[in-house]
Amino acid sequence: MNGLEINHVSYRYGERKALDDVSFQVEPGRFCALLGPNGAGKSTLFALLTRLIVADEGAIQVAGFDIARSPRAALARIGVVFQQPTLDLDMTVRRNLRYFAGLHGLSGRSAAIAIDRALAQLGMAERADEVVRSLNGGHRRRMEIARALVHQPDILLLDEATVGLDAAARQAITDHVHELAGTGLAVLWATHLVDEVAMADQVVVLHRGRVRSDGPAGELAGESGLAKAFLAMTDESMEAGA
Repeated sequence: MNGLEINHVSYRYGERKALDDVSFQVEPGRFCALLGPNGAGKSTLFALLTRLIVADEGAIQVAGFDIARSPRAALARIGVVFQQPTLDLDMTVRRNLRYFAGLHGLSGRSAAIAIDRALAQLGMAERADEVVRSLNGGHRRRMEIARALVHQPDILLLDEATVGLDAAARQAITDHVHELAGTGLAVLWATHLVDEVAMADQVVVLHRGRVRSDGPAGELAGESGLAKAFLAMTDESMEAGA
């Protein structure tokens, strides 16, 4: 499988269990929304997927590679967009991407082709020679996604990718990433915003470090709607009274 498999993963910060027996998978060509309130464990899971920290228990398979046994091969198949921007604002879009391509061993014509392809996928080709500082927030995010695609990964991870963007820019970014999933990428999109989820998406609801639901958004929404279903699973006051 060229997708992502997370099997019985747990992680602690001291005495606090941030992730507790988390299991799910994202198949190629699927957009999976990792939906959870702030503090649910989404960023901890992304830190495990990018090898910033190591799981206490469980296993993670990336495009068929065990991230603990073959970390270099696994990480080479991941593209990631973190919540906090990591751009050089004083370089052009193309130079930012060229630097990143070099980190993946791409240079010369192969790098130029990869960069042009990635920018075209995000509708950013005409801005390739603009300085990043001159771009608005939505275009900077598109550029970060293009950068994550330069090495043609099998899996795209996005952690709260629309933070700080207005409604129009958020919609444009989510539309672009849904289109990318349609090309065969396995996409894991972490968010706390229900309106970023399409009814055809896979949804994994994460709350207090545990998976509360995993399945099609339409099934989770039922008759009450996705927002109400999500609230029912994660409302702290309702849990306290249970």
